[in-house]
Amino acid sequence: MSQERVFQLSGTCNNYPWGKKGKQSLAAQLCAKTPGTDFHIDDDKFYSEMWFGDYPDFPARKLDTGEPLADVLQQNKEQLLGKKVIENFDSQLPYLPKILSIAKALPLQLHPNKELAAKLHKKDPENFTDPNHKPEIAVALSKFEVFAGFKPLDKIAPVFRLKPLQQFNPEQSDKWTDETLRNVTRTLLKSDLETVKKVQTELSKIPRDQLGDAAYILDLLPRLQDQYGPEDAGSLVALLCMNFLVFKAGDAIYIPADGIHAYLAGDIVECMARSNNVLNVGFCPPGDRNNADMFADTLTFKAHSRDDVYLPSQKSDKGKNGKTVVYKPPMSEFDMLKTDLGAGQSEEIKASDGPGVMIVTSGSGSMHADGKDFQLKEGFIFFVAPGVPVKWESQDGVQIHMAVV
Repeated sequence: MSQERVFQLSGTCNNYPWGKKGKQSLAAQLCAKTPGTDFHIDDDKFYSEMWFGDYPDFPARKLDTGEPLADVLQQNKEQLLGKKVIENFDSQLPYLPKILSIAKALPLQLHPNKELAAKLHKKDPENFTDPNHKPEIAVALSKFEVFAGFKPLDKIAPVFRLKPLQQFNPEQSDKWTDETLRNVTRTLLKSDLETVKKVQTELSKIPRDQLGDAAYILDLLPRLQDQYGPEDAGSLVALLCMNFLVFKAGDAIYIPADGIHAYLAGDIVECMARSNNVLNVGFCPPGDRNNADMFADTLTFKAHSRDDVYLPSQKSDKGKNGKTVVYKPPMSEFDMLKTDLGAGQSEEIKASDGPGVMIVTSGSGSMHADGKDFQLKEGFIFFVAPGVPVKWESQDGVQIHMAVV
């Protein structure tokens, strides 16, 4: 029996408490629309993510057989992964795509670089389950709020001259460097709970005009306290030191390895290098936090503004009919295509050197690929092997996101 080169997948949802509840979760809605699975939405559960890659934690499965995608790929690596992935990416799907539905802040986190990930995996394989780095992109499907990267140093320094915050930068140097910022971040994260609570209380009483263009802190602080209490140092690091950014559907951001971030609200397509390593230091219970010194030592300072985080889309030369844009992060593992078709429109996507995984994020239509026709509905997920072009058509409109190598 010849190997199918295009086949439908089912994803796997998880239930982290930052997710949206019941049918409010787009991740759960999309997961439930795949036919032939036993997944049903429970209105009392939180649904945070749907994963649809080959990573073992929450694996995609071949819909008609229920086999984990990883097993299917390993049975026919040459045809399903292709030479490029076999030679460069350890014969595994090099990316991990997800849908996230975010109701409250994810942990304040970074993903270790390859060197640190390898050390952590060797030392603690239970918590660091692979030796890989995890740069990632997030493409907004709705309004998307996020803390990502650090503010410009000249925007951070004045805030720490305010009386309640002077203790975190005792030298009070006029000229901040990234090392100043590293030390202040470390000091904030290592503060005891009583200090954090006291500082948050004092911060909430600072007049708006003293905060200047950081006055939004006074609006966000009660929201974060409502989610994680007044003793979480993550609120201080995020509000005082990081960019707070709001994006609309279709906007995207890139988070490099070692890049500090915390997603706050919205629905997104997320895709990352194939890893699940993370260091958490805030917006989570104290017992779930990693070492603050290791976190501070690992920080890089590539992002100091919105422009450093924003990942613009550009017209893709893979789409023959001009209906496709591409998000190209500065990494080799994947690009993300987004195709929007209006009523009666079509798009043809040229074949890729490596495997593709696509999800219908809205609408419906049809796909012709590998000599067969497939129905497309919201939530449907497909694997596409290397060397296989696809054609999409829609009578009423459809949106598709596709990770490609």
